[in-house]
Amino acid sequence: MKFSSDSFSDGGAIPAAYAFCAPDPANRVMLGQNRNPHLAWSDLPKGTGSVVIICHDPDVPSVADDVNKEGRSIPAGMARVNFCHWLLVDMPAHGSPIRDGEFSSGVTAKGKPGPAAVRETRQGLNDYTRWFADDENMKGDYFGYDGPCPPWNDTIPHHYIFTLLALDVEKCPVSRKFTADEVLKAVKGHILGTATLTGLYSLNPAVKV
Repeated sequence: MKFSSDSFSDGGAIPAAYAFCAPDPANRVMLGQNRNPHLAWSDLPKGTGSVVIICHDPDVPSVADDVNKEGRSIPAGMARVNFCHWLLVDMPAHGSPIRDGEFSSGVTAKGKPGPAAVRETRQGLNDYTRWFADDENMKGDYFGYDGPCPPWNDTIPHHYIFTLLALDVEKCPVSRKFTADEVLKAVKGHILGTATLTGLYSLNPAVKV
């Protein structure tokens, strides 16, 4: 299986156009263009009926006490947890490529609608759903792609891992609102192959990516 992007190179920096938050010299950060990146695949295993795309960040601080706090920084050695940024299912095997901005262009307060999406695909809930749960202006169900917004005081670059799963079924066996964990549980026994693509992003000007 081959998995690539014209938007960024594997192991390279993700441009700010694909981020939920972009650097702002005056205010640390500002809302970004939040466009989904271009993604393409080929050489799928014989019998592939559909593909799943999951994007997650495994570098989110496990303790939020110091996140985005003036005069503080998040140490590299802090324990980290996963944060899901995109969950797309029911994409036909022949659906490559996904176009730049096809599924997301701009930040939508309270989340984009779902799970139904373009090309008769479905999108699951990303983890901004729980991140904004206590914010009256932003809380809601966040379906689809919402890009990087790591803490501006983190001392490490964050890795955004796009995973392509080739399934032997045309429809992923999940329903209604669903999460990445639910999809991964549902597709056990249906995965014919996997491929990954990783981009780096930071809002800390002291961190090189």
